[in-house]
Amino acid sequence: MPQETSDGPLIEKRTLHAGTKAVDFKDGTKVHFHFQTRLCNKEKTLLDDSRRMGIGKPLELVLGKKFKLEVWEVIVQKMALNEVAVFTVNKDLVLQYPFVSKTLRDVNVPREERRSHCCAMTIQTEGVGYNDLNDILKDPSDLEFTIELLKVEQPEDYEKESWQMNEDEKLKLVPQLKELGNEEFKKRNYQTASDHYAKAIGIIEQLMIKEKPHETEWDELDKMKVPLLLNFAQCKLSLGDFYPVIEHCTTVIKTDPDSVKAYFRRAKAHVGAWNTKEAFEDFRKVIELDPSLTTAVTKEMAALEELIKKKDSEDKQKLKNLFN
Repeated sequence: MPQETSDGPLIEKRTLHAGTKAVDFKDGTKVHFHFQTRLCNKEKTLLDDSRRMGIGKPLELVLGKKFKLEVWEVIVQKMALNEVAVFTVNKDLVLQYPFVSKTLRDVNVPREERRSHCCAMTIQTEGVGYNDLNDILKDPSDLEFTIELLKVEQPEDYEKESWQMNEDEKLKLVPQLKELGNEEFKKRNYQTASDHYAKAIGIIEQLMIKEKPHETEWDELDKMKVPLLLNFAQCKLSLGDFYPVIEHCTTVIKTDPDSVKAYFRRAKAHVGAWNTKEAFEDFRKVIELDPSLTTAVTKEMAALEELIKKKDSEDKQKLKNLFN
């Protein structure tokens, strides 16, 4: 990014409070900072203050990940840890600021109240929903950023979000998440376990999007997802959340039509959701696939028949009471 023209610097820095430590910045470094944005007019009009905005916490920025406002990546790298500095930035480098500001302002605005602006024509006619930002869109202005650099984390010192990882890193994370889920499941922390499994499933599905369905790479990822779906389903079954169990076990069956675990867990979920016909069908399928489970499954079916009789009896009694 150019920082100087024949007319002078595009970025000017003024230190308000010296920092405490020099920082080694590189791609993947995560910086945490508060900011204020002001117009470069006589009044120094305040546009945004991260301490008062919907985000309610310091902004996080990962260097090298193409943040919408590239100049922020440049200026934070001119700072030391705990430094407070003011940067005056030429208008040509902050043309995207109204869109970044809108996103940050909208964090706590209910989705139905937000105004969507996805095309140039809409922006020209309606703006971004904030008058001060619309003014900057119509008449670009130099901006002044007051930045307080609070914390710096190197790539090896923090857990990356999945969007920061390359494909190899994502693949390595999947078995780690599965193991974490297994450990939490053993402790009966079913919700925490299901969160780990869900994260792993999400990573695999991100990778599958890049592959052509039913080609080798896609099929391998699809098979990798099966045990995670089954584990997630078991967690939800243990929590009494039956419909996700039915959904995920059905997904497994599409990939592995002979999955006994999928049919059995789906059958139990159908019982919980009172889909009795579907429950019996799945229980019978379990016996068909694995006759060694006949005794155990027969007990489950007998218990379901008792539940049906009990409910029928209660319903008849309620009906009888209506006419007494």
